[in-house]
Amino acid sequence: MLTLYSYWRSSAAYRVRIALNLKGLAYQQVPVHLVKDGGQQHSADYLALNPQGLLPLLVDGKTKIAQSLAILEYLDETHPQPALLPSDPALRAQVRALALHIACDIHPLNNLRVLQYLSGTLGVESEAKDTWYRHWVDVGLAAVEQGLMRLPGRLSLGERPGYLEACLIPQVYNARRFNCDLNAYPRILDVVAHCESLDAFKNAAPEEQPDAQ
Repeated sequence: MLTLYSYWRSSAAYRVRIALNLKGLAYQQVPVHLVKDGGQQHSADYLALNPQGLLPLLVDGKTKIAQSLAILEYLDETHPQPALLPSDPALRAQVRALALHIACDIHPLNNLRVLQYLSGTLGVESEAKDTWYRHWVDVGLAAVEQGLMRLPGRLSLGERPGYLEACLIPQVYNARRFNCDLNAYPRILDVVAHCESLDAFKNAAPEEQPDAQ
C-alpha cells in the first residue's frame, strides 16, 4: 500500500492525488496540517521522514519520495500504464515544460510559506498580498494558455489527461480561491471543465479529502 503524506489544500499534494487516481492505484493518506501547531510539517517526526519539511511525501515500502513532480515521474516509471506523459519525445518535453512552468514558476511565488512571509515577516497588507498573488498567476497562466494551444489534442494525451493536467487543475483551484479573473484563458477553462467532470479529479479535490475543513 502506498502512503501519501498530504494536506487537503496543498496543491502539490493535490497533483499527486490526481496522478494516483488516474493510474487507479490504492493509497492511504496521512494528514499533515500546514497551519495547526505551528505547521505539523515542522515537527521532528515529519522532518525525520522528509528533511525538506514540505508536502507531499510518498512512501512506497522503504522508498520515500518528496517533491510532487518527482513523485509523478516515479509513479509513471513504476506503474507505466496508463501513462501520464506522451510517448513522443518532443511532445513529452512540451508537456513537461508546461507542467514545470506551473510547478516551478507560478506555484513557488504564491504558496503558503511565501504568503506567510509576505504578511508576517515583511508586514505586507492583505490587499497587497492578494495583488501579488493575482499578478503572478495572471503572468503564468497567460503563458500556459499559449502553450496549450500548441498541443495537438484537447488534452496533453490527446483526449486523456495526465501529468500536465495534474498540475494545472490544482493551480486553477488556487486561482479561484483568490478570485483571479480567468476569463482570458478559454483553453485552460475548457481543460479544467473536462477534467473536473472525471472521477479521478473529483475524488482528488480538496473538499473530498479526509482532513478537509
